Amino acid sequence: MELAKLINANLASRRIGQLGAAALLRVKQPKISALANYRLEGFSLEKLLEMLTLLNTDVEISIRPGTTKGRIHVSAA
Repeated sequence: MELAKLINANLASRRIGQLGAAALLRVKQPKISALANYRLEGFSLEKLLEMLTLLNTDVEISIRPGTTKGRIHVSAA
């Protein structure tokens, strides 16, 4: 969900419509509509990360030992 929020925020800040976003992100417009409405069942983690890179966003994955139960954390600068 956090990755989709980042993608949607990026598209909104650029004022890119759904057709433009589809072309930029290399998907069909209905996928952009689903993304905009956070219906993410048709999206892989890999595809969401690829979309972020297509939006000129660097993605860094860090794996380290946890002090308690493992967790996944997404942050944006």
